[in-house]
Amino acid sequence: MLTLKLITEERERVIKGLEKKHFANAEEAINEVMAVDKKRRETQQELDANLSEQKKAAAQIGMLMKQGNKEAAEEAKAKVAQLKDKSKELESVMGQAQQELTTLLCQIPNIPYDEVPEGATAEDNKVVKSNLKECDGTDTVGNWTANPVVETAKLPHWELAKKYNLIDFDLGVKISGAGFPVYVGLGARLQRALINFFLDEARASGYTEIMPPTVVNQASGYGTGQLPDKEGQMYHCEIDDLYLIPTAEVPVTNIYRDVILDESELPIKNCAYTQCFRREAGSYGKDVRGLNRLHEFSKIEIVRIDKPEHSKESHKEMLAHVEGLLKKLELPYRILLLCGGDQSFTSSICYDFEVYSEAQKRWLEVSSVSNFDTYQANRLKCRYRNSQTKKTELCHTLNGSALALPRIVAAILENNQTEDGIKVPSVLVPYMGCEIIK
Repeated sequence: MLTLKLITEERERVIKGLEKKHFANAEEAINEVMAVDKKRRETQQELDANLSEQKKAAAQIGMLMKQGNKEAAEEAKAKVAQLKDKSKELESVMGQAQQELTTLLCQIPNIPYDEVPEGATAEDNKVVKSNLKECDGTDTVGNWTANPVVETAKLPHWELAKKYNLIDFDLGVKISGAGFPVYVGLGARLQRALINFFLDEARASGYTEIMPPTVVNQASGYGTGQLPDKEGQMYHCEIDDLYLIPTAEVPVTNIYRDVILDESELPIKNCAYTQCFRREAGSYGKDVRGLNRLHEFSKIEIVRIDKPEHSKESHKEMLAHVEGLLKKLELPYRILLLCGGDQSFTSSICYDFEVYSEAQKRWLEVSSVSNFDTYQANRLKCRYRNSQTKKTELCHTLNGSALALPRIVAAILENNQTEDGIKVPSVLVPYMGCEIIK
């Protein structure tokens, strides 16, 4: 969440940032926060003064008793009792104000960086790079040459999956419901190949692998901002009050909740493979067919904890890492800088990576790489000790998909179909043990 220091010292910049993110009633929300904070601070001052007076009155009791002035001592005791009652009352008001303040702050999103473009929807996102020859008329296009796809056999991945017995969507419906596919034979092997390839690439780039739980408590969901913002999109185990994770970002980032790190430890680089679970409430139509939108899927996540002055460099390195994966998989891709209105609740800046679906003739999002500035760290109380000042400061947190598997699989199947079968990307051949799926 935004810090009170930022809100009070840079009020106009915060309001302008919230408006760029198309947050309704930005000025009113900030004014309400400041009013509640003022009430909290004034109550704190009154409480401090009351406690000081209480301490002085308590000290007088013993002195008056020694002097034999029992009447004055009893009056002092009565006064102390009144002051104690007043302190309890003020502490209650303080607690309520603090709770109200935290609730208000949790409802306010992060503000975007200056370089984030204006815009309300995905239509306003800026394509910053692509390796496809024709990419929405942008100037930053590459020289992608399509794989030898047979013109008469441009089948969508769900048909290819059935043709080569790779994924059984109907069996998934039988076992769990729509959005829970069953991978079979070479389809399962392709999943495992991608998981191992992504993890090996992350390890080669200096990331430490983590194998976290796939259920988290409420504090963890709150720490990374999924709660209360996206509570309806998460599967909730009500009896135990635990949530199935929507991404490994949640458990991995929460490793550093309530932790003070040494500056020499930064940047911390972690990666994790997990199953991810999303309710995707309200999703329907052609965009959810096949692997396009699932309730359970595999994903490798990269997470960084860094110093503020180095986090932008870390973000660039993460973007280069994800782009490198798509290059090695020989897939047509593009990179978009998300506009303010299409950014997540918690991010300061986010780039999306999309791969082109040859059969569907559309772009499929496969990764979001975000810098959250201090927004998550403030909720997590994730700090580091400055080696020079010895003071603790909030860290910056960053994460990105590297990569989400379903749409990568869809793109590989659709873009690599030939008369002989599905051509396996060369980097995956050692993991797959074959060059073609047939």
